[in-house]
Amino acid sequence: MNPFQLGIEELENKSRAIRRKIIRLNADSPAGGHTGADLSQVEIITALYFRILNCAPDRLADDTRDIYIQSKGHAVGGYYCCLAEAGYFPEAWLPTYQHNDSHLPGHPVRQKTPGEELNTGALGHGLPVAVGLALAAKRDASPRKVYVLTGDGELAEGSNWEAALVAAHYKLDNLIVINDKNKLQLAGSTESIMKTDPLDKKWQAFGFTVTQCDGNNVASVVETLEGLKAEGKPNVVIANTTKGAGVSFIAGRPEWHHRVPKGEEVELALKELSDV
Repeated sequence: MNPFQLGIEELENKSRAIRRKIIRLNADSPAGGHTGADLSQVEIITALYFRILNCAPDRLADDTRDIYIQSKGHAVGGYYCCLAEAGYFPEAWLPTYQHNDSHLPGHPVRQKTPGEELNTGALGHGLPVAVGLALAAKRDASPRKVYVLTGDGELAEGSNWEAALVAAHYKLDNLIVINDKNKLQLAGSTESIMKTDPLDKKWQAFGFTVTQCDGNNVASVVETLEGLKAEGKPNVVIANTTKGAGVSFIAGRPEWHHRVPKGEEVELALKELSDV
């Protein structure tokens, strides 16, 4: 069971707190960060860690715990902020993000950061590993579920679709893929760089049950994830989000893919997130 089980209003408050951490984290990073991608996923990972996932900081070796894989590894800054908020490591670590010898490198490294389940960053690796973990859980009759968050750009990687074939073939209904569909990648739109739509029909063709939600509305995320059925098919949730969600001058702006707030921008963003 999740130790938090927060209600919707509490989850909204957590989401704002995590967004404020993201702004400070990226502003202090010596190597920059991926502010837009960090912000788009906030409601998704907040719902998972503070309500949905059957895991906890004191159960990292529990073979029955649910597994979460941050396949969009470049958005690890936002993930760190969520893990710190949930007590997986001290919040005092956050200002060390991407510093030398930090526990918090620029992409997930499970040997460095408590709570991380897989080293990611090379896009397209998270889902294949998640499929293997879900298959192993099935064969062990384990109750665990395996969740994996993917970005828009990485769905151009063929390894995802090979993994999707395997997941459907083995009827891995303990696998939940969440697409953070913020419609931007690198310096432009997914539509212009590498079109993936109609994404729902593609997943259906590969044998998945497809559900969509408003990925920046925590109530929509919770309702969708709690309503998923285990009926002999893997699930995919297309979470429609806005890159940079929550901060007006970052939202929907492709230049914030690998840009961080500085100076007055930090104060403006924090004020917006405090005034909600």
